[in-house]
Amino acid sequence: MDFSFSEEQTLLRNSVQSLLADKYDFDTRRKIVKSAEGWSPAMWKQFAELGLLAAPFSEELGGLGGGAIETMILMEEFGRHLVVEPFVETVVLAGGFLREGGSKAQAEAHIPGIVDGSTVWAFAYAEPQGRYNLADLVTTAKKNDAGYVINGYKAVVIAAPWAQKLIVTARTSGGQRDRDGVSVFIVDKSAAGVSTRDYPTVDGRRASEITFENVKVGPDALIGTEGKGLALVEKVTDQAIAALSAEAVGCMGELNKATVEYCKTRKQFGVPIGKFQVLQHRMVDMFMAYEQSVSMTYMVNLKLTEDEAERIKAAAGAKVQTGKAGRFVGQQAVQLHGGMGMTDELNVGHYFKRLTMIDTQFGNVDYQLKRYSEAA
Repeated sequence: MDFSFSEEQTLLRNSVQSLLADKYDFDTRRKIVKSAEGWSPAMWKQFAELGLLAAPFSEELGGLGGGAIETMILMEEFGRHLVVEPFVETVVLAGGFLREGGSKAQAEAHIPGIVDGSTVWAFAYAEPQGRYNLADLVTTAKKNDAGYVINGYKAVVIAAPWAQKLIVTARTSGGQRDRDGVSVFIVDKSAAGVSTRDYPTVDGRRASEITFENVKVGPDALIGTEGKGLALVEKVTDQAIAALSAEAVGCMGELNKATVEYCKTRKQFGVPIGKFQVLQHRMVDMFMAYEQSVSMTYMVNLKLTEDEAERIKAAAGAKVQTGKAGRFVGQQAVQLHGGMGMTDELNVGHYFKRLTMIDTQFGNVDYQLKRYSEAA
């Protein structure tokens, strides 16, 4: 495999690094998170103006002709700065559904709004009883002459407080956990019958509990084929796993850097604690976990276009590695910083919280190990 980046990809990394270094330092991020809105529409607009929101889309769809590697580059830098703006939810997930399963009319209607930053999306898929099973759905979509009527409830819909559009999974036929019968719909969050309860998450983002009561959508709201949507959902969520793995790598890289710097300056018994061999061993273990995660992240992003079994194994493997490594690196960073490691004023605890949330999104380590074994 070729892990070298092209000149265009290097320029993309340099441009986003420069932007975030200038305008998204840790103190700025804390102010954004604590604001009433919980995100920065102005920063989102700058992402659009720089072409970051267009990077993964083909030129035919109004994008810059990039793909998974460009997304990986962006997400790693977003991870380094703990960016809270809904790039995964809008560009990776919603954009992925429109690109992979949407009709030409749907792509032409919605992707320009993603590219120019005017439309924010959220993915409403999780239900309380479902755990990580994407097919375990109580939410239903009943077909009628005018389209579909959606009833149900979705939990922890990340970025929904900021969104205008929702991607919603619902059961159009079959039993509660059947693979067949899952369909995917585009729903306006402002549609009659959609109600939300918004709240902050532990990692500084915002989410909603969403209830659908007799929400009416037209036949053009269906993405892909009715009842055959689960394969599409799994494909797009694997793309999101690849992006989240890159974000986790960015977080771990910053935790390693901060921990090494702290151990060089914090003194005990008149010498820097970084001189103690036992702590050096722990920092080496942190670095090894980080490097293994980098390798797995590169692999999954290169394998997203391969056959289903290879894609699933790559995504599950990357999720397991980043989940284990994220927990280990986060714990070690907090411990080596001492009591101050979990204070709100220090970025270490914030990175640890974000890594913990990444581990649970789309399946934790145990779930992904089981998924890998079933695909092998």
